[in-house]
Amino acid sequence: MFQSKIAGIGYYVPKNVYTNQDLTRFMDTSDEWIQERTGIKERRYADRIGETTTTMAVEASKIAIERANTTAEEIDFIIFATLSPDYYFPGCGVLLQREMGMKEVGALDIRNQCSGFIYALSVADQFIKTGMYKNILVVGSEKHSFALDYSTRGRSVSVIFGDGAGAVVLQPTTEADKGILSTHLHSDGADAEKLAMYYPGASGGIWLDEKPKWPEQELGGMLMTAEMLEDGTAFPVMDGQAVFKKAVVKFPEVIGEALAKNNLTTQDITLLVPHQANLRISQFIQKTLKLNDDQVFNNIQKYGNTTAASVPIALCEAWEAGKIKEGDLICLAAFGAGFTWGSALIRW
Repeated sequence: MFQSKIAGIGYYVPKNVYTNQDLTRFMDTSDEWIQERTGIKERRYADRIGETTTTMAVEASKIAIERANTTAEEIDFIIFATLSPDYYFPGCGVLLQREMGMKEVGALDIRNQCSGFIYALSVADQFIKTGMYKNILVVGSEKHSFALDYSTRGRSVSVIFGDGAGAVVLQPTTEADKGILSTHLHSDGADAEKLAMYYPGASGGIWLDEKPKWPEQELGGMLMTAEMLEDGTAFPVMDGQAVFKKAVVKFPEVIGEALAKNNLTTQDITLLVPHQANLRISQFIQKTLKLNDDQVFNNIQKYGNTTAASVPIALCEAWEAGKIKEGDLICLAAFGAGFTWGSALIRW
């Protein structure tokens, strides 16, 4: 059986920089308020027209494919993780395949939000190990900026998120103790509504234990209404405290699970690349695991939370900065809506 290795990696972020000060034009907030709660100083927003989740993914994929010394024509499978697809359906995987002029390869879309890239990497790892595919393009890409509530009401969510894309090419290797050592995936839907976007959706909110608010729900469907825009239910919602409390428990757990599986300890980690959810969460994890500053990579200060794209963007930036070298032990971990969480341990 083969091992899977990351043969090439790339990322793309839009040119439009929005600082915390820029957001004060739309809502009652401040640079101090945002940094104190999230650690974020600025984020990138895609162009409103012409720049999409797929087009950003294309740019990141081009770089990853070139660095893997392969071509788009040689990619034999695509796994695309996003919660902000160009269309509700079809998924972005086929749009990426079309835009890059690939052959008629399989395209799988992953909907695991912040943990999407870890889930996608785990799926790709299984395909490589069994010999089914030899060049798998794994992508995380998000365009959040088009669907956020930029009023004061929505500031606790909207100040956090940014746009961007990251991609890797996974290939087989026969080198022992090299590449992806193991991946670990979990979920718990008990608190699914703590971090969610309720609409559009077929349920019309039936899981919220509330009586129907609009006639459309009573008729079994759901249409966008003025009331939804007015009360904020048309936008993503988040119970920040609930997410924080769960994340600071599950992050260390799933990292420890990966280390135990491979008979390693936190001191063996060269670099932990966590999902960039909140700088305070990353700092809490670092303290819990007793990792030093050189063992943890954060870039949320520049890009905000790019959900499924955050791990590959951060991983690529760390690699480009020379913080990842051959033989290093890299741990990836993520936690997000669902709740879902996961980790991957990689010998570079």
